[in-house]
Amino acid sequence: MPAVVEEAPVSTSARWLGRILSGLVILFLLFDGAIKLVPWPVVTETMDRIGYGSSETLARTLGLITVACTILYTVPPTSILGAILLTGYLGGAMASHLRIGSPLFTHTLFGFYLGLMVWGGLWLRDRKLRTLAPWRR
Repeated sequence: MPAVVEEAPVSTSARWLGRILSGLVILFLLFDGAIKLVPWPVVTETMDRIGYGSSETLARTLGLITVACTILYTVPPTSILGAILLTGYLGGAMASHLRIGSPLFTHTLFGFYLGLMVWGGLWLRDRKLRTLAPWRR
């Protein structure tokens, strides 16, 4: 018989902190995706500086990917899949900044900071994830 795993309790304050962290990430990523869907000139200029050219098609594609992954992260049954996909997306952004020599703590590691917020917010608000990846004392 499979072992029964007891779900880790989540305090109300931890759950709310997780919701707030996740909410901030969701708002930021939806805004980021939306400005790429338009795409605003600042988006295409930045993409050109990073080395991807000023392609509006690429900007829209990245915007669509950002919004789709964020929506997956927002919906509880698909939130872990969304977090995994966002981790990959943010890793690509970090690699792009590292390649062109962007400032480490403000630009290159921004994706890392955002990724910590993605997983931290999810871990605080999702009992099943807390059971799967418990914090040991």
